[in-house]
Amino acid sequence: MKRKITLLFAIALGCIAFSCKKETTQNAEAIPVTQAKTYNELEKASWLLGEWGSVSEEGELTERWKKENDSVYKGESYFVINSKDTVFAEKADLVEANGKLTYIVTVPGQNNEQPVGFEMTAATDAQIVFENPAHDYPNKIVYNKISADSLMAEIFGTKNGKPATEQFPLQRR
Repeated sequence: MKRKITLLFAIALGCIAFSCKKETTQNAEAIPVTQAKTYNELEKASWLLGEWGSVSEEGELTERWKKENDSVYKGESYFVINSKDTVFAEKADLVEANGKLTYIVTVPGQNNEQPVGFEMTAATDAQIVFENPAHDYPNKIVYNKISADSLMAEIFGTKNGKPATEQFPLQRR
């Protein structure tokens, strides 16, 4: 009887030891490590984020940019006269996809309400340039950083068959 108990105890102890044995074999398939995607082109335009504006005799211009997500900045601009009448408004997105940054703008009443894209063609710490040669006006949009609180937005193109340029000085609000 004592021998049976000892044998059962040894078997139970062996089962416990075997079940607690640490697995030392390695899985042949490595678990892929996902690396966070970076949006370097969009980051070049980060100095646009925030609210900008200017006031003149003609009215008040406001432009706002906010970070929507890692690859998109959302923008809007509008011009108000007499402190209440919006005479111009547009929505814009800065979108980075496949390593390219595109300025996509939609203006009510223009281009059959369809968005128009402008590809980034140049960028420095103080300037970013977007172009769409197929579009009449504008076909080039340039943002120049004057200081941390001041910038100049410029648009270039052809109006009524003639070259045209407009400048919009803006101050951070």
